[in-house]
Amino acid sequence: MGKPPAAGILWVCLFCQFLWFCPSVQACPVGSSAMTITFMVLLCLGPRLGQMTHVQAETLLTPIIWAEPGPEVAQGKPVSIWCQGSQHADQYFLYREGVSEPLRREFPMGPSNKAKFPFPHMTYNLAGRYFCLYHRRTRRSIPSKPLDLAVTGMFNKPSLVALPSPIVTSGGSVTLQCGSWQAFDWFVLCSEGGEGHPRHLDAQHQADGWFQALFPVDPVSPSHRPTYRCYGYFSSSPYVWSTSSLILELLISGVSRKPSLSVLPGPVVAPGQSLTLQCRSDVSYDRFALSKEGAGDPPQYLARQLQEGLSGADFALGPVRPSHGGRYTCYGGHTLSSKWSAPSDLLDILVAVLPPQGPAPTLSAWPGPTVAPGENVTLRCQSPSLFDAFLLSKEGEAGPPLHLRSQHQDGVFQANFPLRPATLDHGGTYRCYGSLGSTPFLLSHPSDPLELVVTGAAVTLTPSVETPDSTSDD
Repeated sequence: MGKPPAAGILWVCLFCQFLWFCPSVQACPVGSSAMTITFMVLLCLGPRLGQMTHVQAETLLTPIIWAEPGPEVAQGKPVSIWCQGSQHADQYFLYREGVSEPLRREFPMGPSNKAKFPFPHMTYNLAGRYFCLYHRRTRRSIPSKPLDLAVTGMFNKPSLVALPSPIVTSGGSVTLQCGSWQAFDWFVLCSEGGEGHPRHLDAQHQADGWFQALFPVDPVSPSHRPTYRCYGYFSSSPYVWSTSSLILELLISGVSRKPSLSVLPGPVVAPGQSLTLQCRSDVSYDRFALSKEGAGDPPQYLARQLQEGLSGADFALGPVRPSHGGRYTCYGGHTLSSKWSAPSDLLDILVAVLPPQGPAPTLSAWPGPTVAPGENVTLRCQSPSLFDAFLLSKEGEAGPPLHLRSQHQDGVFQANFPLRPATLDHGGTYRCYGSLGSTPFLLSHPSDPLELVVTGAAVTLTPSVETPDSTSDD
């Protein structure tokens, strides 16, 4: 005969109590059937089996990987790779793409849910694609998303310019050109501050041997400072990059009132001469930017200098070179904002540097260099050499010179500048220059100075309509 039912039930209850699910042996019923024993076993084992199933079904968090200070690291600089996973992780593992064994193993840092993999010196051999995972008991997580770690500073830096200009209205578009004379296969554009992922584009080989990539950026928002840099690299080593280009900051303009822009000593300068552009505003801006139209180069920045209640900055551009010729504008802004003012009025800087194609232009006055106030006088600039236009400049005036298209007459190219009627303000020293349409900001050497004298009593002008004498008796 088999064991009595009571004994079987007692064994089941002892087993259940070992599993911490049956509170006491005394609570177990006596005299039950075999069916009751089976039911009790299932009753006692059920919660334990459910807990074991829950542990097996638990999903481990996908780890997150990142690099500090960033994924682009200059050669020789320190870098640390971080892996963040579960609070209960036992160990973290760092893998490099193409290698089956983990590159490094690290334990969690104290009670935190992450581990640090430090590298004191970034080298060519460390560049590559990484991912990490962690172990918990006998299980391991799925791998993190990949981290592309690039070493920089291995080749000459490319240039980064904004087309058509680094000055952009809010919501507008701009194209960033990364280029080099080095035959890179790829260029990559990075947003300063780590915003967004690097953008990679195939290099375009130009006919003159220049390699470039054009990155469209739109729309531009004033909510952040849009600053960029770029690199070049070769297909054979995609994680080995050039030195960084200069950082390019886009200016978001049009938010507040425009400043004014003036020039000392004047808009027409000779090579080697000193040149200062002055940006002024009655708004209390604490930084100013100067930009040259079409240059695409990063604007120059200066902090404010207060003068007689005005905020402003002086941009010294001397000694003058031919490349200084061009059209300039300035902006005012505040240090803690990426927003800038509306642009100042445009200012043309003209450099008298064109090589002589013959004698310099000549300047003459008709009917003569001495006139009375109210008389008509014409200043004539002419040259036997071909010029598309002539410009007339008065010594001591900061305003733009007068500009006229040249006319070919009697074997010479000339332009007539009428000053009528002459006033005392017209008196002074004048010079004229020739210019070509292909280089409008480069002028010929100046003519000899012409002194215009306005002196004597004013000429009485005869009224075109006679009025009756109010004292007449008629």
